[in-house]
Amino acid sequence: MSEIPALDPAMVRWSAPESERAGRPLLVMMHGYGSDENDLFTLAPHLPREYVLAAVRAPLAPPFPTPGWSWYPIEGLDGRTPEQVTAGARTLLDWIRGARSDAASVGLLGFSQGGVMALEALRLEPASFSFAVSLAGYANPHPLPGDAALAERRPPVFWGRGARDEVIPAPLVAHTVQWLPAHVELSGRVYPDLGHAVSAQELSDVATFLHKQLPEA
Repeated sequence: MSEIPALDPAMVRWSAPESERAGRPLLVMMHGYGSDENDLFTLAPHLPREYVLAAVRAPLAPPFPTPGWSWYPIEGLDGRTPEQVTAGARTLLDWIRGARSDAASVGLLGFSQGGVMALEALRLEPASFSFAVSLAGYANPHPLPGDAALAERRPPVFWGRGARDEVIPAPLVAHTVQWLPAHVELSGRVYPDLGHAVSAQELSDVATFLHKQLPEA
């Protein structure tokens, strides 16, 4: 298994300077395969302003000519293995531990590979996060030591996907359909005309979900 390097803290887009982050809820955002930290940051105007957003860049460069970055490889012998998915999430967790500081709460939001990272990080450290949002992602079909604690804790999770999404393999979608309700408080929605993307309706649903997860004043 190839090693996944540490995240570069210089390659993170924050919605607020460090002096304005104390005591506010933190939302960590993870992009999809072949993209970068600028992608999900464009959603910032549509999300609750109470959150401090941190859009992070994945640590791996996909093979040429694919642009951008990835959280785990999907090509070759190491492609999309459960172990690589977990390794990518552990790299993310290492960065979050150093960046969360005195945040009022920490939530996770990711698209595609980033959505997989959101669920995997939640599974690895259920007590560290208040919620997760996985858009066009899936649950890694590999048992983890934190799964029992997750099922007992049952944090809120929003899982949205397009009915026309042909990128995520059907067996992974089928597994996630069964796995999530048994482990989390699921808010799930399938968008009939949506492919592997985020629609305006889904973004509105995510914003509503995030409003509900804000810590009480």
